Formats: sequence, C-alpha cells, structure tokens
Amino acid sequence: MPLNAEADPDVQLMLAVQRGDRSAFEQLFEKHVRGVVGFAAQFVGIRARAEELAQDVFLQVYRTRARYQPRARFTTWLYRMATNACLSEVRRADHRSRPAAVDRSPRDDVDDPHPPRLEGATRSSEDALLSQEVLKRLRTVLEDLPPQQRAALLLARVEGLSYDEVAAALSCSVSAVKSLIHRATVTLRDQMQEEAE
Repeated sequence: MPLNAEADPDVQLMLAVQRGDRSAFEQLFEKHVRGVVGFAAQFVGIRARAEELAQDVFLQVYRTRARYQPRARFTTWLYRMATNACLSEVRRADHRSRPAAVDRSPRDDVDDPHPPRLEGATRSSEDALLSQEVLKRLRTVLEDLPPQQRAALLLARVEGLSYDEVAAALSCSVSAVKSLIHRATVTLRDQMQEEAE
C-alpha cells in the first residue's frame, strides 16, 4: 500500500467501506459533508445546488469504493471528486445562464443560520454592513475567477489542502497549482482594490 493506512483515520474508514461497513461510510459522510457543501457553495454560488453536488460526490464515493486505492489522504481523493463535480457544474450551459445566486453564504453551518462575526461583538451596525458588503463583493469576484483558479484557491486557502494535495485533486503539477493560486490572488486583490477606490 503506497500510503501507511494508519496515518490517516479516514483511509481506515474508507477501507472499511470497501469491506462493506456501512457505518464507516456514515462516519465519513458525517465528518466531511459540511466541508464538501461549503466548498461547493463557494464554487457554484448556490447553496441548494452545492448540497445536491455534495450528495452526488458521496454517492460517487460509495459507488467507486471497490476501486479506491489509498495513494494519498482520503480528503485529497474526496476533494478531487468534489472539484470535478463543481467544474462540471460551472461548465454546464444552464449554470452559466442562471440569474445571480440568492444565497452565496460560503461555509455557514446548516444548523447555524447566523454567520460568524468577523471581529469583536462591539462592532457598530455601519461596520457590520460594510463587512457584509466586502464579503459580498469578495464572493462575486471569486465566482468570476476561471474555474481552475477558483478551485486551486479554495482548496488551498479555505480547505487547507497542501499544494501537493491540490495538485492531486486538480490533476496538475505543483508549479501549476502555485501559478493558479498566484493569478487568482492577484485578480482578487486588484478587483477588490478597484472597488475600494
């Protein structure tokens, strides 16, 4: 086995799924579904569609369990599937022709309708409104990034995957990942600065 299965408890769970252990699948689902929904929501911009995509990803995990090979951390394999699902979604003609998404909340927990505060609880309502406007603009700029740049940036900066893991998830080299993230970061910075002027 290329990867020491004991190094990643999720790999152990996935190997148990291969052996027919449904409770192991449920554990993986419970542990990772919010992360996949959050990633997809930031990627496609529509929370309801992100939840559908997450369901599709976990269905694919279950259907492909017999072919699973632990070559990297489980999350690398999982987010490769999630990235492919999101890339397919944004490339679909009907996605591009949809009106602007109503719900663009990136990682709000399903159980918590109140987004986390950015700073201390003593913020004025004007500051809170300004912060919401900045976040809204940031999400819009993020959605306008080319899909590969958006995927690389979200996987590395939001999901916390290493460059090696992002490269595996996107089927490209580490240098390509660095380039994608650099270009995405520059675009975000430049467009946010234009808004501020």
